Amino acid sequence: MLKPAETQPDTTLKARMAGWLAGNLIRLLAATLRLRMTDEAGVLGRKLDGGAIWMFWHNRMLVVPWIYTRYIRKFQKATVLTSASRDGAMLAALMRQFGLGAVRGSSSKRGGRALMECCRLLRQHHYVGITPDGPRGPVYRMHPGIVQISRVSRAPILPVRIEYAKAWRLKSWDRLFIPKPFSVVRIHFLPLVQADGSEPEAQLAHLTKLLEPEVP
Repeated sequence: MLKPAETQPDTTLKARMAGWLAGNLIRLLAATLRLRMTDEAGVLGRKLDGGAIWMFWHNRMLVVPWIYTRYIRKFQKATVLTSASRDGAMLAALMRQFGLGAVRGSSSKRGGRALMECCRLLRQHHYVGITPDGPRGPVYRMHPGIVQISRVSRAPILPVRIEYAKAWRLKSWDRLFIPKPFSVVRIHFLPLVQADGSEPEAQLAHLTKLLEPEVP
């Protein structure tokens, strides 16, 4: 089995314990969910010739590590971009539970280094998961970093729409969705999109529109 990329600093014991607990809770919940998969990008159950940037909203991320473990992990390495904050440390520890690496950084801290690390991994044919409205929002507002990473690395963007038929909502900034046990979750992998750096605002608007159907 492929090992995750080791690109992040060591997390604290508290973060590791929180990540372990969250990972086991996600596994228990995910085992009850009824998944409905649509794969227009052709990424499930196979290895791509190159890397790709997985793009999904911050508040829909809960099932992503489970999807990776179930359908992708044995074919392709993957890493997620997380913030350099304490929350980011816990998220990095959680991702390790599912065989994912983590690049730590955001626009406010380690941004340049994180961009370079993401580009390096993409050139090595990894997947890199990015929540374009994270790590602090505003919710559903896409930041330009995702276009910049795609342009520099020449890796395509894979828009992933995630829709929960029944879910609880947390009172966090992103109103995180937690799907209810035994409910339906629809995962839609849209066709790959290549960002070329021209008219970045128009490209951001286009990418936002691709994810629009999942906005409640």
